[in-house]
Amino acid sequence: MPDSSDIAKQDVFQYNQAAWDRQAAASCEWSQPVDAAAIAAARRGDWQARLTPGPLPAGWLDQVLGLDILCLASGGGQQAPILAAAGARVTVLDASAEQLARDRMVAERDGLNLRVEHGDMRDLSRFADAGFDCVFHPISNLYVPDVRPVWRECFRVLRPGGRLLSSFYNPVAFVADRDPQYAALGLIRPRFAVPYSDLADLEPEALQRKREGGEALVFGHSLTQQIGGQTEAGFVIRGFHEDWQPRPRFVIDSYVPTFIATWAQKPEW
Repeated sequence: MPDSSDIAKQDVFQYNQAAWDRQAAASCEWSQPVDAAAIAAARRGDWQARLTPGPLPAGWLDQVLGLDILCLASGGGQQAPILAAAGARVTVLDASAEQLARDRMVAERDGLNLRVEHGDMRDLSRFADAGFDCVFHPISNLYVPDVRPVWRECFRVLRPGGRLLSSFYNPVAFVADRDPQYAALGLIRPRFAVPYSDLADLEPEALQRKREGGEALVFGHSLTQQIGGQTEAGFVIRGFHEDWQPRPRFVIDSYVPTFIATWAQKPEW
């Protein structure tokens, strides 16, 4: 096993791939597949696909019947099976084989037609240009150092008029010192600048503890990189949504809605 100084020399994709395989094997919150009752309800038209803890805003994705949808970095047996049961033709791509195993399990259990692809969200070269009507991309781009390739690839694989529905953390969530003594006092001590990087900003000892705990490396992208990056790729922003953390992990979660979601559309021309 390499020490923490070697992490920077590794490919972040491979490192986070292994970390998410471990989290999925431990049945973390995002690795618990939906049950058969949820699939049956979706087939009846009673469904919710979630980018943030709460429901999607009205008009963002009200009808999916017959749509070609790419669930990007969205394994775990949750969103993709629901959308497939609601009538979409769904492809799910994820870095973690263990996460994708949950999607396969639900598809086999409930007889869903679901295409499963193992890969990197920054490289969608296996997919043709203009092959999807929608890219559904719940919070996950914090696991790549540069989000711009993600936006460019999403734009390429969408049809004219297609929509990218994505979510990410408000970058303010990455600013505070993580020392628990401050949280115990209800204090927010700014320490890190945005954009944030575990590799660049954590002290070696903290990075080592994170690796030993099997945690993925994270990167707090700025709003310029997140939203400006989408417009730079060619998208037009059609919708913006903020949501609260239902189970606050950090002091800031009680004061600012730390989830952000956007509806970006590829122009018709």
